[in-house]
Amino acid sequence: MEEPWLDTRCRDGSLDDVSLVLSCGDLRAGYLTGIADAANRVVAYVPGNHDGSFAEDEVLGCVSLDGKIRDFHGLRILGLGGSLAYSNGVYGFTEQQMKRRVARAVLLAQATGGVDVVVAHVPPAGYGDLDTKAHRGFECFNMLLDRLHPAYFLHGHIHREYVRSMKAISHPSGTIICNCCGHRYLDISSKDLPKRKATRLFAVPKL
Repeated sequence: MEEPWLDTRCRDGSLDDVSLVLSCGDLRAGYLTGIADAANRVVAYVPGNHDGSFAEDEVLGCVSLDGKIRDFHGLRILGLGGSLAYSNGVYGFTEQQMKRRVARAVLLAQATGGVDVVVAHVPPAGYGDLDTKAHRGFECFNMLLDRLHPAYFLHGHIHREYVRSMKAISHPSGTIICNCCGHRYLDISSKDLPKRKATRLFAVPKL
């Protein structure tokens, strides 16, 4: 789902008000590197289910979020890549494996000041996922949101042609869940982050 127009937008200055670019996975390493070079902006990413090589090889000019909490422009962002394991050859985890990753991330976040945004490849179970195993979300992501209450949870994987609506979903934890397939721009202000410092405008092209 690469968007050819994005390179032109990066080069003509149309994204000059963008502070940060995030990728929710399943985009070629060369494509992400090209965006980082053209936009002259940080591109932070998590691997998708087809990005197993990203776990071993750095994507040039970009920053991995997978299993980490990183600070950008006053935002604390947690990344959790991969999908539910459904066949050989995909970057996937069982529910129990991801639950262990989530538990470590929750402990780290609670010890270091929380998180504002979670970037994942798949959504929490029951909030924008599908019934098929390949497109099912993780149950443990709901626990993560209940514990950390980030302002936003961003994901990809569920393409536009699979669903009727791409509207953001409100989670009981208070988190807004956004399907970012295609692209999505986000403006985050101080009212969105009542417990944390505000940040400048940032966008999420091509997640």
